[in-house]
Parts: sequence; structure tokens; C-alpha cells
Amino acid sequence: MHLVYVQRLPQIAMLRNLLILCFCLFITTGYAQYYEENYAEEEEITEKAALTVGILQGGGSLIGADLEVLLTKQLGLQVGAGLVGFGTAVNVHLKPTIRSSMISFTYWNQGTGQSFAQNAIGPTFVYRGERWFTAQIGIGKTLSKGPAFPEDVEQPPVMLLYSIGGYLPFQ
Repeated sequence: MHLVYVQRLPQIAMLRNLLILCFCLFITTGYAQYYEENYAEEEEITEKAALTVGILQGGGSLIGADLEVLLTKQLGLQVGAGLVGFGTAVNVHLKPTIRSSMISFTYWNQGTGQSFAQNAIGPTFVYRGERWFTAQIGIGKTLSKGPAFPEDVEQPPVMLLYSIGGYLPFQ
């Protein structure tokens, strides 16, 4: 029985991290309601880009940054890089503003050269608060694994994609 518990420790840790992320998202939703009530639809939106910095941003980098530019009112293109990783995404915003939450179709490349661990592609939901907070969660299909991927770990067919950070919109 003790062996079964030891084998489940990574799964318990992942579940704990997921619950912490959900709790953070739940806490910040109060600002989303306030923003919606005070948003003037006839007001011209001038913010067409956003810079996001945080943990697992920039294609799943340990610490990274993403730059998103709106191509239309609700469609954005995103590129990013960070501490040994890079990524890109096509974002469909739920509202016609860079400050809104979105569905993101992402590509993550974790590592380069001998530090290449894996790359993945998949959909994520990105929550953006009114002011600065952002977090994303989704699933990704692993495309390949590299020399830095641990040999004693079995590669699952899909994996959890997630990140947390802050964003700054600009013109």
C-alpha cells in the first residue's frame, strides 16, 4: 500500500498546483464584473497589443514573455520566448478588446539544442483580468521529446499546459 502512495505523489502535486491556479482565477473574477459594467462600448479602443511576462510564458519557458498584436477586433497573433523556450499562438478574444479573456491555439517549444525537452500544440483558455493579471490552462498534444526529457518518465499522449503572469496593454 505504501508503494502505491509513493507512485501517486507526482499526480497529487499536479492536482494541488491545478487547485491553486483555479483558486487564483476565482479570486480575480470580481474585477472582471466591475470592468464589464464600466466599459463604454461606444468608446474607441486604442490598445492593440499586449506584453505578458510570467512563469511558463514564452512557450512554456521557466520565465518568459509573450507579445500579442490584434489583427482584427477579436483575433490576435502572439509570439514569445524566455529562459530556454519559445512559442507562438493564434488568439480568439471573447470581446473586442486586448484586455479580454481568449481561446488560444498554441505551440510550445520547451528547450533548444541539448536542453530541448519537448514541444506541444493545443488549445488553452487564457483569463485576463481588468488590470494586469493573466493565467492560462489547457491541454497539449506532445509532438516530440528531446535529449533533456527524463528517460525514466513515460510520455503521456496529452499534457497540461498552464502559465501565470501579468500583462501590460499598449498601442
